[in-house]
Amino acid sequence: MDKIEIIATATFGLEAVVADELKNLGYENLKVENGRVSFAAGMEALCRCNLWLRTADRVRVKIGEFKAETFDELFEQTKALPWHDWLPADAEFPVTGKSVKSKLFSVSDCQAIVKKAVVEKMKQKYQVSWFEENGPLYPIEVALLNDTATLTIDTSGSGLHKRGYRVTGSYAPLKETLAAALVLLSRWRPDTELIDPLCGSGTIPIEAALIGQNIAPGMNREFISEHWPVITRKDWRNARKETHDAAHFDLPLHIRGTDIDEHVLKIARENSTEAGFEDQIHFQRMPLAELSSAKKYGKIICNPPYGERLGSMEEITALYREMGQVFTKLDTWSFYILTAYEGFEKLFGKRASKKRKLYNGDIKVDYYQYFGPRLPRKKEGLPAAGDL
Repeated sequence: MDKIEIIATATFGLEAVVADELKNLGYENLKVENGRVSFAAGMEALCRCNLWLRTADRVRVKIGEFKAETFDELFEQTKALPWHDWLPADAEFPVTGKSVKSKLFSVSDCQAIVKKAVVEKMKQKYQVSWFEENGPLYPIEVALLNDTATLTIDTSGSGLHKRGYRVTGSYAPLKETLAAALVLLSRWRPDTELIDPLCGSGTIPIEAALIGQNIAPGMNREFISEHWPVITRKDWRNARKETHDAAHFDLPLHIRGTDIDEHVLKIARENSTEAGFEDQIHFQRMPLAELSSAKKYGKIICNPPYGERLGSMEEITALYREMGQVFTKLDTWSFYILTAYEGFEKLFGKRASKKRKLYNGDIKVDYYQYFGPRLPRKKEGLPAAGDL
């Protein structure tokens, strides 16, 4: 197979960020839609995208797409697809599904029909009547939208947010993919100080460190497609070698995480150590009111409590007022704050330079961006954050 169609799924609001990541990896002719970015590339792209994408949820390979308004259409057109090009005779291939605004609204029936169609196709190819399904895992998804069925196979396994460093989380930890997006959207550079003054279990500082040293987020984890015969071991070896060659493990970082809760700071330090940044990220117990820096320029990125999960409204409104008073003392810094609280700007005391709608799980949130003065140009030879 010279070219395959690949879909990088994304949380709503992060599609453009995922597209930028794919462009930086060298992929072109991207199709950006709600919840996904698709493109055509060689087989090695499955390896590279799983290893490198910081803000995507999963990497899927598209097997086919067609109109299906009846169960017969769904069965016959699914059966016509080249499943044998991907699935060996011992493949384990569970089927999941979803249906939105489609005549075929029974997801369980659609899953059963797709499963039956794939089995029939496999029978033709392998000349057997029963499949043990005791080999590599190939999770198939049938997604129906406006009567169009899209059939894909997941290549990732566990979601891409599972980097492998999170020993445990705080009460409401920020998903790693969203934390990485916050850092990328801030255009932070590794020669600039970054502070998360409400750091919790340390997800934002750790994701920033990975970006700053250009460490692939999937470098230290496995993917189910590593066990697929259709992707060569050479492709995986080359892709993993690329992650090691591109990393700047010795690049000094200026990242701090502070919080008033010693319990979550303990978790943050454990997570940071597991990620390999024990000496690169400084975590400190500190009340917000004491926040300061000797650096003229820097960026504050944080995900404060906003009532949906943590804290009373009285505590939260008081916190936002305090943030406005404390942050604005750093008048040459930039601030990036994620919250679902709609009256944030009024409490903070200043209108944001830019506001971006995102989702934290199923909660609609806004990313308030306050731009400080333009930073001096970076020193020659220093890699920009996220450069490959």
